Formats: sequence, structure tokens, C-alpha cells
Amino acid sequence: MTGTGFTRRQALLAGAAFVLGAGTGPGTARATNGWQAALSAFTDGLQPVASGITLDLPEIAENGNMVPMTIRVESPMTPDDHVAEVIVIATDNPEPEVSRFRFTPLAGRAEVVTRIRLARSQEVIAAARMADGSTRIDRRQVSVIVGGCGA
Repeated sequence: MTGTGFTRRQALLAGAAFVLGAGTGPGTARATNGWQAALSAFTDGLQPVASGITLDLPEIAENGNMVPMTIRVESPMTPDDHVAEVIVIATDNPEPEVSRFRFTPLAGRAEVVTRIRLARSQEVIAAARMADGSTRIDRRQVSVIVGGCGA
């Protein structure tokens, strides 16, 4: 092609550059800082207390596709004093918010046993919001041998 237009080769190279560069744009900043924004939004910007919640994860996970996790929050689970919601955040996952769990006093206890997916070795955070608006937090570092999340 002559003139100021793109040749087919230039168009293909520009498209490839765009696809390869997609991991360095605003989405990457969201993945890097997104966990902090998610935690701040969950806690309404208040400093959570590092007690009353237990996050159990293995120190080493052989397979990031299914990492066993247990969360327990101390609470009498009465109408006036209960766990309202728990959030789980994986700080280095492509989408940092792994899950949310909502509770009512009828739950009897605030405990979750499940498996989560981790892209690579990273910190996992569990935060609980109580009925009175206060928050609790626990953190664990997990080393992942084979990552999940397609990473």
C-alpha cells in the first residue's frame, strides 16, 4: 500500500503490540491495587481489628486451583451481635476479591469451609464486618507450587 495508510504487516504488528501491551495498562493497576480498594470499601475506610477471626490456609499449596480454606469468626450470633459479612481477598490474583459470605443470626455460627483458587504465591486476607459496623481481619501467606487462574 502506498501513501499514509498502514500496510497489512504494519496493521498486524500494531494489533499484536496492542494485545501484548494489554497487560500493562489500567487493568494491571487495578489488579495490583484493586485488593486495597476492595478491602477499604469493605471496611468503610476504618482500621479493622486483628482479632476475633481465624483464616486457616496451608502454608504451601501444591495446586493453586483448589486450596482448602476455613474461616471462623468469634460471635454469639445474636440479633444485636453477629457477623454480617465476610470477604476473602487474594492480593495477587487477577481478580482479587475471591468470595463474599453473608450471615444472619440464624446461621448459629460464622464459619466457612471451602476451596479457593490462587494464581500464584501470595497473601490471602479474610475480613469480617460485624452487625455494629466494626471489622476484623486475618492474613495468611500461601506459597503456591502450581498456580491456578490460568496464570
